[in-house]
Amino acid sequence: MKNLIETERLLLREITLDDKEALFKLHSNPAVQKFTGEPVVKSIEEIKNAIETRIVDYKKFGFGRWATILKSENQFVGWAGLAYLPEFDEIDLGYRFLPEYWGLGIATEASRAILNYGFDSLKLRKIVAIAIKENKASIRVMEKVGMKFDKFAPYELGSEDAIWYWCDKKLITKNKSH
Repeated sequence: MKNLIETERLLLREITLDDKEALFKLHSNPAVQKFTGEPVVKSIEEIKNAIETRIVDYKKFGFGRWATILKSENQFVGWAGLAYLPEFDEIDLGYRFLPEYWGLGIATEASRAILNYGFDSLKLRKIVAIAIKENKASIRVMEKVGMKFDKFAPYELGSEDAIWYWCDKKLITKNKSH
């Protein structure tokens, strides 16, 4: 499997069906799912369907959510990447990691690399990130990578307002120089 992005500590690559057990461990964890607005996954079958959707996204858009591997342990720690949100016509930066890897700067490191990849390799014009207001850790990552507050707006129909951040290449380049 070809790595798409490599950072000092991480490898990011396409998710495959071989990742189903690791993804099940991630998405069946109530602490991981707490701030996602998604239910806890109950079966490997649900994960297989999600992976098949990811594979379609890779082919259709040239990007998606990528398996994130900690190089020092050759360990799947979660996923991070981009997703097209057709209901908003936006490209979203997202990440989700196993709790034992929280607080280590992995989300920030992966997000910086993904934003650079999105702007430099994919030539994207704008990337957004969305979190519920209570997810302070995720919001902090958005700020640390140079994204700026955009608005409070629903993320899903009927949901409470989420906090939206955005960035473009100029904003990220400016943030690197500080």
